[in-house]
Formats: sequence, C-alpha cells, structure tokens
Amino acid sequence: MARPRPVEFDKKKVVAENRRARHEYFLEQFFEAGIALTGTEVKSLRFGEGSIAESYAEVKDGVVNLINANIPEFSHGNRFNHEPKRPRRLLLHEREINKLHIAVSREGMTLIPLSVYFNARGRAKVELALAKGKKLHDKRDTERERDWKREQARLLRDRG
Repeated sequence: MARPRPVEFDKKKVVAENRRARHEYFLEQFFEAGIALTGTEVKSLRFGEGSIAESYAEVKDGVVNLINANIPEFSHGNRFNHEPKRPRRLLLHEREINKLHIAVSREGMTLIPLSVYFNARGRAKVELALAKGKKLHDKRDTERERDWKREQARLLRDRG
C-alpha cells in the first residue's frame, strides 16, 4: 500500500530547508507552526538568511521551542540585534502541543524542522515533522529503492 502524500502548506518564500531530514529520519506526521521572532530576526529571514540544518524542536512545560536554528544578526541592526542561535518559541494549538509531547515522550520520536518559510500573509512559519531515526540499513534500503525507481523510469522511457 502506498504511503499517503504529506500535507502541502502554502509556502510563498522558502528561506531555509533541512534537506538531510528525509535521509536521516522516517517522517510520520507534519505540522505548521508560527515562530515568535524579534524585528531584526524577521528582517534577516526576509533577506534569505538562516539555517535549520542541525536544529530540532523540544516540548517542555507546555511550550515548543526551536533549538539550534541559526538566524544571523541583521547587518543594519544596532545594539538591539538578536542572538543568532537563541531558542525560539513555536506557536501551536494546545492540543497539537499535547499530541507532540505524548509522541516525543512515550513513542521515542523527535521533532524535526523541515523548512522555514513565509506564507501568503507574510508570516514566518516552520514546517515540523514527527520523525523516527533511521538506522544505517534503513538508509541503504531507501537509497536502493530510490535508485531502482530511477532505473525503472529510465527503462520505461527508453522502451516506450
């Protein structure tokens, strides 16, 4: 049976992507969360700066925080500039936070940010995924399957 397609969010301008996440994890469920940012952080993101390559999210005391995401200081900022790697609060509904807390604590899953983007209304959003880590043999199987699909497409294209 084929896996269901992931939910597509309204992404107008993608600022940062975590491309390794699909290779390192089995992505189970997807969420869209707002980010509580300061003014200089928003300006840096609008200039296309930012990285979520090694970041993750954690649920603590009913609050979800984005940890280790790098948004560099704004070049034209003054003394009120922000810290580049500070924890940033993610804005989710309470039942979503409870669902994430249960999955992370009981089922041993992790919260991985997949992308940071601006939606149609100009709000900064994060696409989160509940994920389970892949073992080395799982990564090999996924790569083997992807190569076989590519080869199948090539054969079908050449024959007909």
